Amino acid sequence: MSSQGPHSDKNCKGTFREKLLIIGSNLGVEDVEHLKFLCIGLVPHKKLEKSSSASDVFEHLLAEDLLSDSDPFFLAELLYIIGQKKLLQYLNYTKEKVEQLLPAQRRVSLFRNLLYEVSEGIDKEKLKDMIFLLGDLLPKTEMTSLGLLAFLEKQDKIDEDNLTYLEDLCKMVVPNLLRNIEKYKREKATQIGIPPVDKEAESLYQGEEELFSQTEVKTFLEALPEESWQNKHARSDSNRATNGAPSLVSRGMQGASADFPNFETSTKGAAVYRMNRKHRGHCVIVNNYSFTSLRDRRGTYKDAEILKRVFNWLGFRVCTYNNVTRGHMEKVLQEQKCNPDHVNGDCFVFCILTHGKFGAVYSSDEALIPIREIMSHFTALQCPGLAEKPKLFFIQACQGDEIQPSVSIEADALNPEQQPASLQGILQDSIPVEADFLLGLATVPGYVSFRDVQEGSWYIQSLCNRLKTLVPRREDILSILTAVNNDVSRRADKQGTKKQMPQPAFTLRKKLVFPVPLDALSL
Repeated sequence: MSSQGPHSDKNCKGTFREKLLIIGSNLGVEDVEHLKFLCIGLVPHKKLEKSSSASDVFEHLLAEDLLSDSDPFFLAELLYIIGQKKLLQYLNYTKEKVEQLLPAQRRVSLFRNLLYEVSEGIDKEKLKDMIFLLGDLLPKTEMTSLGLLAFLEKQDKIDEDNLTYLEDLCKMVVPNLLRNIEKYKREKATQIGIPPVDKEAESLYQGEEELFSQTEVKTFLEALPEESWQNKHARSDSNRATNGAPSLVSRGMQGASADFPNFETSTKGAAVYRMNRKHRGHCVIVNNYSFTSLRDRRGTYKDAEILKRVFNWLGFRVCTYNNVTRGHMEKVLQEQKCNPDHVNGDCFVFCILTHGKFGAVYSSDEALIPIREIMSHFTALQCPGLAEKPKLFFIQACQGDEIQPSVSIEADALNPEQQPASLQGILQDSIPVEADFLLGLATVPGYVSFRDVQEGSWYIQSLCNRLKTLVPRREDILSILTAVNNDVSRRADKQGTKKQMPQPAFTLRKKLVFPVPLDALSL
């Protein structure tokens, strides 16, 4: 069966836009509304509201880099979901090929897919019953089943982690749809598979150039709480040997055992965090694209996508949240803080892609949230399941007013003409007074952090590519971040005048070495 490639049907020939025009001409008004609904969270809401035709929607997908001649899969996914499978031929796909690729390449979230399925199961009579039950809560306008669910979502009555309101409504009117909700919960809990661990050790990558002077290293160390790096949290238990104060610039491990039976003491001369529990751990990605008044963060979905793929590959259970409000962020933090799965996990990762200021990040409704407040949810006292386990936070965030972008580059950091805050102050305000934390910032004070509007940010793209290449060589996380610093510091904008230097700060007590996945990863 040929699932992708040129079809013999003459209607499939022509330019890409001609094919899109043909697809659009076969979609009705209702189909367009369905496409708009499925694109919520991926395309700015204001743009979707103004879209009145399939061509409008396609134009937005092209502008947001969600659709291209070389990669039309997202549109194929949308057509598949709304039942327009015959139109897949114009994108050189078949129903079977889409079904095969969906688990790895889906862009529509399980939650949005659930709402669409539920809307399709509500007929006109059942819709009338629901509207009657909701009474004054709803606006006095004609409403479709999909419009009803979109309204409940907008009013924060339902979200991907809270379906109680919808369940109660379905229980009263269409109880058979409870099966869809239960299926969603199961899929959400098990959607991330855990790749097996390869115990075959390889030679270690050596020789990354040191990027900070001894004076800078001393400044970084002094900025960390003394009790965090002086091994205060170390115990006498022989199974938990520590390695003194952590270094803020890692030059790579000097040797490794041929296999990792314990993974806590398998590196010569250095303790290593255990990486052989039931699962690797959870990775949370907060991806904010659109805001109330701040500029849209074009290219951020490239960062979110590559982070998800890389941390999936490393064995993490990845959950992505788009355009997160202050209230939703608090829900996410509380849910992760209380997650019972942490007990059986090795590690925890939290990535934030958004606008921000020194020591704080913006929610999509433009509330400023201190980084320290976010990280403090995961101390040993607040989250016992993560005690003595590495907790990694990677933050790609703007630092003040954006500078005027060139053709394909946007600033994701402070205005370089503003007076930067001190690095010591940032670290003191951000890192909890506790061991086992790592904070990876996209930039240090005085430097601009860049985000390519087509390819994503320099920092996140380098981080993911370095994880891909150096994890199989048994590099520890600090050596990997040193390589990231080297990559990003060598880049410049088109004029060659604007540079960037990422900044890792940490209170790790041991080396963090991710087990090598058996499967190769192509980025």
